[in-house]
Amino acid sequence: MKEYMTIALPLSRELMTALRLATGGVCSLAGVDLERSEDCKVCVTESLLLLMHAGYPSARVGFWEEDGLLVRVSGEGERGAAAPTEEDEISFALLGALAEQTETEKEGGALARLSFRFGK
Repeated sequence: MKEYMTIALPLSRELMTALRLATGGVCSLAGVDLERSEDCKVCVTESLLLLMHAGYPSARVGFWEEDGLLVRVSGEGERGAAAPTEEDEISFALLGALAEQTETEKEGGALARLSFRFGK
């Protein structure tokens, strides 16, 4: 499994925008076409928002070559007060609709990790 990039970042909207741009670059390196690259950027952003709403102060995002582009997004740090929103259901629906394969993991009943895959 080839690793393209792993980055840890505080969960703030400004840094999510920067990571969205970096995601486009990784997709290009991985040979993901432009339309699927846009879908991947949406999935990364929605995953970060879900973890933010779950109370995580930061996240780690990794990109690997494994039957296409595999992306793993994990919450990090001590969870604060969770503030789930009605938009969370929309975020999960987008992940399911845009990615070829999605997985979620919970710890202590709270969302902890999301993984999704995009083919070339």
